[in-house]
Amino acid sequence: MDLLAVFTTVATQEQADTLARAAVEQRLAACVQTEAIRSTYRWQGAVECEVEVRLMFKTTRQHYPALETLLRERHPYELPAIFALPVIAGTAEYAAWVRDSLAGVPAQ
Repeated sequence: MDLLAVFTTVATQEQADTLARAAVEQRLAACVQTEAIRSTYRWQGAVECEVEVRLMFKTTRQHYPALETLLRERHPYELPAIFALPVIAGTAEYAAWVRDSLAGVPAQ
């Protein structure tokens, strides 16, 4: 299966919506889900605890490089977490829908 779930986080729902819309409009993600989370992390020597919005982009391995480029260019964070996890199983029909949703964009 060539599907990926790509994750990042941002500070606000507005920022999440902007990234999600850009990825779907450019056919780099078939779907983007957002959810409010609470993150605890170390940043510049201090432990921080903040509310964030997590995004999960549904895409393919072929479209990941262009999606990563988009996220790097438009992400509001100085050091964004951007990572992809392979989808090891899923329905053939859903995988086909993802691929069809991304059709028309050359894979990189």
